[in-house]
Amino acid sequence: MSRVAKKPVVLPKGVEVQLASESITVKGPKGTLKMSTPPGVVASIEDGRVLLKGQTENDIKMAGTARALVSNMVTGVTEGYQRKLELVGVGYRAALAGKDLNLTLGFSHPVLFKAPEGVTLEVPTQTEILIKGADKQVVGEAAAKIRSFRPPEPYKGKGVRYSGEKITMKEAKKA
Repeated sequence: MSRVAKKPVVLPKGVEVQLASESITVKGPKGTLKMSTPPGVVASIEDGRVLLKGQTENDIKMAGTARALVSNMVTGVTEGYQRKLELVGVGYRAALAGKDLNLTLGFSHPVLFKAPEGVTLEVPTQTEILIKGADKQVVGEAAAKIRSFRPPEPYKGKGVRYSGEKITMKEAKKA
């Protein structure tokens, strides 16, 4: 039985939640997010809190998932989410070209990444990329896509890595 679904989602000031028959919309200072309600999950608002319940025993599991998603939406429209990427390698650089990200990653051509809707990209230094947005999934997906252009390799550690990511280094072949 899901214990996550039993805990209500507390709504901070400035956040509005609208419940439709098959969707939940959360509106706040950083934007608006919408999610379709999973089948068998019933949502209600009481005293500035969102409660999610399953109709049957099997639906309680999905209610826990839906509760976590609604909680992430509330956090996203109030504080927002961000991921930080680091470029490690000689000549690896990042630069903004309008809203697009221009990456030099050791290929014979520059890599151009178009920012998805609802995501802002910042480049504080040439080797750091900040990805910010209200939707946790879209921010994480954009970070994963940028990282996939040149993932860190295990011998020298060169590539695009998440900030604080630990790369397990391998020993080189011995003759």
